[in-house]
Amino acid sequence: QVQLVESGGGSVQAGGSLRLSCVASGYTARRCMAWFRQAPGKEREGVAGIDGGAGSTSYADSVKGRFTISRDNAKNTVFLQMDSLKPEDTAMYYCAAAVPFLSCTFERYKYNSWGQGTQVTVSS
Repeated sequence: QVQLVESGGGSVQAGGSLRLSCVASGYTARRCMAWFRQAPGKEREGVAGIDGGAGSTSYADSVKGRFTISRDNAKNTVFLQMDSLKPEDTAMYYCAAAVPFLSCTFERYKYNSWGQGTQVTVSS
């Protein structure tokens, strides 16, 4: 496991942008890294993932075209650029690292390291 620390959350108006960062304490270049979110009263859901090889990305339908995940392996950091934010994007956002070499999908059992979360609030 690695320790993950998120930052960059905050409050914005609808249509605005935020950029989340997640710094890992160890080597994560071979791991799928993903962002999940959880709104009050709802289950945690996968938002975006980036694999540890070619850097292929995947997104939940609800954020496609608005969110972009990227990574800097030299700095063990993953980013989530969130544009055109909507009130329904309001949630706690969590960074997660999957067990090495597993495919980069959003099944939670694949992820053995989680950050503490950063709050994103979007007002209308």
